Amino acid sequence: MEFPQGDGVMSFIETYMEYTWETEPPRIFHRWAAISCIAAALGRNFYIQHGHFRVFPNLYTMLIGDAGTRKSTAVKLARKTLSAAGYDDFAADKTTKEKFLLDLEGAPEDDTENGTSTKETYDKVLSQNIWGENDHSASGPRECFIAADEWNEFAGAGNLEFYTTLGNLWDWDDDSRPFTQRLKNSKSVAIYQPTINILGGNTPENFAKAFPPEIIGQGFLSRMILIHGERSNRKYTFPPVPPEEATRKLRDELSLIRASHLGCATLSEEALKILDAIYHGWVEIDDVRFKSYSNRRFTQLLKLVLIVAASAGSKQIDDWTVLYANSMLAAAEHHMPRALGEFGKGKNSDVTNKIMDVLKAAHAPVSVKDIWQHVHNDLEKMGQLSDMLQGLQVAEKIQFVSGRGYLPKRTPGKTIDFVDFSILTAEEQEGL
Repeated sequence: MEFPQGDGVMSFIETYMEYTWETEPPRIFHRWAAISCIAAALGRNFYIQHGHFRVFPNLYTMLIGDAGTRKSTAVKLARKTLSAAGYDDFAADKTTKEKFLLDLEGAPEDDTENGTSTKETYDKVLSQNIWGENDHSASGPRECFIAADEWNEFAGAGNLEFYTTLGNLWDWDDDSRPFTQRLKNSKSVAIYQPTINILGGNTPENFAKAFPPEIIGQGFLSRMILIHGERSNRKYTFPPVPPEEATRKLRDELSLIRASHLGCATLSEEALKILDAIYHGWVEIDDVRFKSYSNRRFTQLLKLVLIVAASAGSKQIDDWTVLYANSMLAAAEHHMPRALGEFGKGKNSDVTNKIMDVLKAAHAPVSVKDIWQHVHNDLEKMGQLSDMLQGLQVAEKIQFVSGRGYLPKRTPGKTIDFVDFSILTAEEQEGL
């Protein structure tokens, strides 16, 4: 087995990939599980100063694949690895927005010993925090890692209010005041420097059930990195048990990352130049559903460069760090539209997608009659197909070959600067 390495350094990410090599989940799931482990371990201890604010390495990541792609295996192994390294700030397996915020604050649910009701206790804390009657920073920042291999079981369906709150917590950075919110039951929470990490799992179908269509462009989804994976060809009736030494090594590496990466990261001149070029030259994902994500893409990259530097045991971000981080992010982005599937698209978008699949698989022009054979169960009349084909032509997605039929319109692939997909495994490079 060969594992891609940078500058001869076997980083935690690569150690994790080796550790999970003989398992069934797609390699890309394990890669982003490792990234999520580091993000949670670092919390807000390691950061980049970005103007008036700091960028922390926390990430919202969702593994998306059909049933049987072993999303749960990847998520549960990440949680197990973090727990072994001493991390214990995990969210409940199932919760509501109110309970989640109460747990994150860390205050007791009642205070009957002192004769004070829960509401009175929380309202007093909130009042003190707002008016400065106590030091809300005394208890330190609050952290939470949401490891939800069945995301819908964790948050429920259509929970837009919860997702809006999570979106607000993604980049919280205010030493002067806590995050405050009055809950429906009149309790109040005051959370100092909250830091949330998410590693979730979902199928495209259940993803559409979890998130209402209006979430497209909304804060939460635009902050999430969607990782699409296909079933691997690996099958292990009895998966091999990892050597105790390898498990101990993984635990110790993560523990060291957590303990040694404190304060502001430094950036080399070469790294600054590359980051500037990426910021000004990055080409947006060719899918209108990711318009809002594109606005936050550079922040996602800064989070990743922190993680990659820490993975290699460094507190400095250099040119190789940026290249590695940008390559992993670009590979994930390439498949993000597939992760969403038809979610958020217009009427008959599933039929349009089927038409494009038929044309892409063809080696010769396809007639209208042949296309109709594939979609006649999805449309009421052939006139609808003619309208759809005309629309695809106007959008320059397909072309008509006179007297023969339709073919997809070939467009030159865009060149992505500062990307080296050779750092990925062979499985991850497929389809890029």
